[in-house]
Parts: sequence; structure tokens; C-alpha cells
Amino acid sequence: MAVKPEFDAFVSARWRSLLRTAYLLTRDQGHAEDLVQEALTKLWFAWDRVDGDPEPYVRRIIVTTHASWRRRRWWSELVSDRVGELPASSSEAVTDVDVWSALGHLPPRQRAVLVLRYFEDLTEAETAETLGCAIGTVKSQHAKALRRLRLDRVVSVPNREVPT
Repeated sequence: MAVKPEFDAFVSARWRSLLRTAYLLTRDQGHAEDLVQEALTKLWFAWDRVDGDPEPYVRRIIVTTHASWRRRRWWSELVSDRVGELPASSSEAVTDVDVWSALGHLPPRQRAVLVLRYFEDLTEAETAETLGCAIGTVKSQHAKALRRLRLDRVVSVPNREVPT
């Protein structure tokens, strides 16, 4: 097995960030770890061909591998003790769980755009490069995702008081 110290240094430095991205896409710690491991395995074999910063390359591997997993695998429902109804009080603040649930309702491509733009703080151009698409596609997917979040019953309750 070949020794690649630059690869080892990259993995050590970026593991947590890559795992966070994978977790936000998969919403499952075990699947996220598997996803990052598979992406890093693919990166290891392509390491000598990667020019410049390998992070956009591996993020794209994570996103595309996740998309292919969703096409291939059957995903069962997640068991929860929380009923999917609106809270009795319309003035109740939106919680992290509500946002998390609403993100889970988005299609994988829209969720990937929001994760890369807001959680990974990538620009539109960096997001487009990571996803392998045009900047216009990132913009349209971003707009569609935000529109869906606004319409989502979990985070969009009429007459909800917004803290100022």
C-alpha cells in the first residue's frame, strides 16, 4: 500500500468538517461515517490526479455518493416519539428540531445546496463547483429550497411572533 502523507494530513485536518457535511445530508451518524469513509477511499485512489485544494473534490464525492445511495438503497422511516402536528401555541419559537425536520423534507439536491451554502459557508461558485453544476442551478435550487421551507408547516406557522 502506497504511503501518502499529504492525504493523511488532509484527512486529519478535515475529517470533522466532512463528517458534519455528510451528517447534515444523511441525518444519521452511522450513514454519515460510512459516506465519508467511502468518499475518502475514492479520494485516496484519485489523490495523484487532484490539482489544488482537494476539499471541493471530496465534497462533490460526498454529495454524489449520497445521491447514488438514495437511488440504490431503500430508506426506511425513522421511528420517532414526536407527533407531526403543529404546536398548540402559535407564538412558540421555531426550534432546531423544527428546522432539522423541515430540512429533511427537502429533496437531496436542495438540501445539499443549503448545507453547502449555510453550514459550510461556501459561495455560490464554490457550491456549483462542488456539485458539478452551473451557478444558475445553485441559485434556482436555493430559491426552491427556501420557498419549500417557507411553505413547510413545521417552520411556517401563521401569526407566529418573531423575536426582534
